[in-house]
Amino acid sequence: MRSIKTPIILTTQTFVKIKGESHELDYEAICLFAATGFFWDDSTYWKDTKVLRPGTINEIEEEGFLVKSKPWFQWTYEPKNQSFDSSLQEYQDMFEQIIDEQIGNQQAILPLSGGLDSRSQAVALHKLGKQVTSYSYSFQGGYKEHQISQQIAKVCNFEFKAFEIPPHYLWEKIGELAEINQCYSEFTHPRQMGVLEELKQMQGVFSLGHWGDVLFDKGGDEGIQDKDLVSYIHKKVIKKGGLELARELWASWNLEGDFDTYLKDTTQTLLNRIDIKNTSAKVRAFKSMYWAPRWTSINLSVFEAAHPITLPYYDDRMCQLVCKIPESHLADRQLQIEYIKRNHPEVARITWQDQKPFNLMNFHKNIAPYNLPYRITDKLKRVLQEKLGKKFIQRNWELQFLGEDNEKQLESYLYDKDFNNLVDSQVVNNLYRKFQTQDPVFYSHPVSMLLTLAVWNRRNLE
Repeated sequence: MRSIKTPIILTTQTFVKIKGESHELDYEAICLFAATGFFWDDSTYWKDTKVLRPGTINEIEEEGFLVKSKPWFQWTYEPKNQSFDSSLQEYQDMFEQIIDEQIGNQQAILPLSGGLDSRSQAVALHKLGKQVTSYSYSFQGGYKEHQISQQIAKVCNFEFKAFEIPPHYLWEKIGELAEINQCYSEFTHPRQMGVLEELKQMQGVFSLGHWGDVLFDKGGDEGIQDKDLVSYIHKKVIKKGGLELARELWASWNLEGDFDTYLKDTTQTLLNRIDIKNTSAKVRAFKSMYWAPRWTSINLSVFEAAHPITLPYYDDRMCQLVCKIPESHLADRQLQIEYIKRNHPEVARITWQDQKPFNLMNFHKNIAPYNLPYRITDKLKRVLQEKLGKKFIQRNWELQFLGEDNEKQLESYLYDKDFNNLVDSQVVNNLYRKFQTQDPVFYSHPVSMLLTLAVWNRRNLE
């Protein structure tokens, strides 16, 4: 017998066997996976295999069977009666302490974006005097995200590398990626896979900013009622085209009832486990319990394939701190923004990608008429680019799925006869043709999920 205590937010999946369950596919769980891109709660492809839940202590037999599981942590909302400055000081002290402990004397490898999470880390690493190699990547033919990242690196005196995600890389990497993430996430999301060999050439440990944008923002919109939480969650987690794919799979597998009822009941069951009255805090807890470990964390293994990883926002102490900070202080990224402004104003004055062309000092002006000149100029640039026959790339699937060569590779998986024994070819054909002829943006997720299931099925038959 062995005991495993899991952290509040899991970085890896630990699989265990369940006594009394047959080794059969869990078709209902797979439908949820298809709709949202992640498996829910402790489910897997198989009924007799589960993953350990976050924040639990688990007793496991040597043969791998789960004997007992009990929680050691419960998400709560018990805010202190304190000022914003007090909350900011608590956040700053905890954030810097965790990063200092995680990095120590090692070289930090920092993926930089134009957002707030990695920018906050850059400020902390600079303030703590750490040695940092930073990098960023952009899509070939897309927005040059590294232009913002490079400015942040320059004012922090970090070494910087700019990478470009190439087209067609997926088909050479798909076997390796499937081995890394075990087909628990679709394959176009971890774009770092396209530059994995370059990342391996770096030295140090990753400092990753995952989940900062969830912990340090409002969990839900103001005024949302408890009775509306189920539909609110669905709007957040169901991908475009995901509901249509899940319904078609459900019908083709002749499952009892209907998918929509199963989705609603499952969501309500999971929400009922969270004893928090404040709906914003409850949504944040829901995301951290079910979304973070089964979606965000899955592709952390890609980074681990290059170097060890550290995640300041995943630290148990950070989660415990969030439970005690008033929602009014967490909302709208206020703590992160103010932390950057007070500790490195020069970094704060660099463009915030979500608020282009404004920065942390003046983003409140990102409304008409102040933002009209930029919006008009940006639109004209894109129109001109398309007229010149240069498509503006915004998403990785555009580089991996579109074009004759990509289509041949994709179809070799989607129309594999063994896969069509699992997923009816009519389901595949219907959704794939809609992707090709109707709305590629809307149907890119169904196609990505079908590809994921096809690769999983091929590996399962080997």
